[in-house]
Amino acid sequence: MISSANSDTERKILSILKVLSESSESLGSITIARELEKRGLSLSERAVRYHLKITDERGYTQPLGIDGRMITSRGLEELRIALAPDQIGFITEKLELLAFRTTFNPGSRTGQVPINTSLFKKNDFPKALAAMKGVFKAGICVSDLVATASEGKKLGDVVIPSGKVGLATVCGVTVNGVLLKHGVPMESKFGGVLEIRDSKPKRFVAIINYGGTSLDPSEQYILAGMTSVGEAAKTGNGKILANFREIPAPARSTVEDTIAELKAAGINGVFALGTMSEPICQISVGMNRVGMVLLGGLNPVAAAVEAGIEVENVAESGMMDFQQLSSFSLL
Repeated sequence: MISSANSDTERKILSILKVLSESSESLGSITIARELEKRGLSLSERAVRYHLKITDERGYTQPLGIDGRMITSRGLEELRIALAPDQIGFITEKLELLAFRTTFNPGSRTGQVPINTSLFKKNDFPKALAAMKGVFKAGICVSDLVATASEGKKLGDVVIPSGKVGLATVCGVTVNGVLLKHGVPMESKFGGVLEIRDSKPKRFVAIINYGGTSLDPSEQYILAGMTSVGEAAKTGNGKILANFREIPAPARSTVEDTIAELKAAGINGVFALGTMSEPICQISVGMNRVGMVLLGGLNPVAAAVEAGIEVENVAESGMMDFQQLSSFSLL
């Protein structure tokens, strides 16, 4: 962990990590130096290489090619922790950006969708698949469409580290993005733990407002052991990850049509849709607003954690072409 973000060296390292985190490709020292210059930090190519050597040693970056580097999941985590004081409300901004970047067309089943990336140890992956199978079968997920990647490959903005296997799951922000393209603005309110009974939503038992956190709520709930997704998949009763959104009431019919289009394309993220100005899952909504409950994209992974499997999650980890995804049942 970075000991002093105020030191000159650490400040430069953070700046380099920030540049790398915003790129979907590996970057060389020349390109990094140019990007830093644009941000007001003058650093020679040689100095960039010096600092990259440090980030390599710490496991924050991974060398690719002659001079290229990509940020690792450890580097993303370090960047997130170091910048946390400046990132209150960061999740809200991240969700809005991913929604804007979503180009998925349910009709043609083409375009980019937001994903979550989960990292498993190679030896644990078969066991993880077994633990997640029931959750996908029960439909307690945004979609049963997934992608995998081995070490050195990339899922979204995450490079898979040595000894790990990456699993990409469809993120619920896909719904935000598709509705945005249909002219429907959506307000992301919070991420929570939702109690279900007889496979139906009952009430939220924990919530974290997006505007007051720098971390994804689902990641926090998984780490805290607050879910029982595996049990919910087996019995229809348990606590799962879910998110709460609001839409303008006049847009409800458009939303219903879009939900049907998404379901036909294999995206089942909307768990419940309320009525105008009426509470849903014991959550009040504003005047002339409609509440919407979205399933958490990391629910299957939560079940793996419940089974005692070590997982490293990067929620909202970037974009992926829809046609690169395939059914979980084919793994």
